[in-house]
Amino acid sequence: MVLNTIKSWLALPLARNLKIDAPKTTVLRSRIIREKPFLRKLYSEWYYAIVGLIPQNITGPVVELGSGGGFLKDIFPDLITSEVLRIPDVDVIFDGHYLPFCSETLRGIVMLDVFHHLSRAKQFLSEASDCVKPGGVIIMIEPWNTVWSRIIYKNLHHEPFDTGVRNWDFPETGPLSGANSALPWIVFERDRELFDKKFPRWHLVDITLHTPFRYLFSGGVSFRSMMPDKLFSFWRRVEGKLDPWMKTLAMFARIVLVHK
Repeated sequence: MVLNTIKSWLALPLARNLKIDAPKTTVLRSRIIREKPFLRKLYSEWYYAIVGLIPQNITGPVVELGSGGGFLKDIFPDLITSEVLRIPDVDVIFDGHYLPFCSETLRGIVMLDVFHHLSRAKQFLSEASDCVKPGGVIIMIEPWNTVWSRIIYKNLHHEPFDTGVRNWDFPETGPLSGANSALPWIVFERDRELFDKKFPRWHLVDITLHTPFRYLFSGGVSFRSMMPDKLFSFWRRVEGKLDPWMKTLAMFARIVLVHK
């Protein structure tokens, strides 16, 4: 009861009573991300980290999955944006389980908070293996499983966070309502040996754990911001000091796969 009262008090008025799978919800979230200064700074930081990891020694297009709520193209103008929902201002509409690109044409696939919505992760990874060139990449920023993140995701987040499922697949209830926020940890940490066996052409080169507090303080796309943006740099420095404890505290991971 107390938790529900707190969540109701913190709820962002713009985000109340939204149908999660409605295209207008994604459009509204784009507005929220751009208009909340603390959150926009965090997204910018994440985007620059992604762009810095895109390989420069090969050519070809870079595709973003789930572009509708973000602004990565403002930072990387050559990006091909995509969405599963029909919304304005994206380049192509397609389901991430079926990538409409020719074999070995892409330099990379990037995404932020998208992989855990892919109900058939094996199919996506297989499709991506066909589309991405040797030396190309998949770069994603995703929720991660730690002692701290489990408390937050299970109590304050609307998406399921189930670390105990045996399989990677989950029911397709909708493009955004269908999810398991623990999926990235399951695939790339818990089931690492299975991933390596199933996808030998994908080399997992990096998992960087990060951001234990700032996303929470930003309120994300559902809650009010709990920090003024002028404290953003202060909390970035605090989180930097906590690097040795990220396996306990991190809420997110930056995951980089390179195609062999």
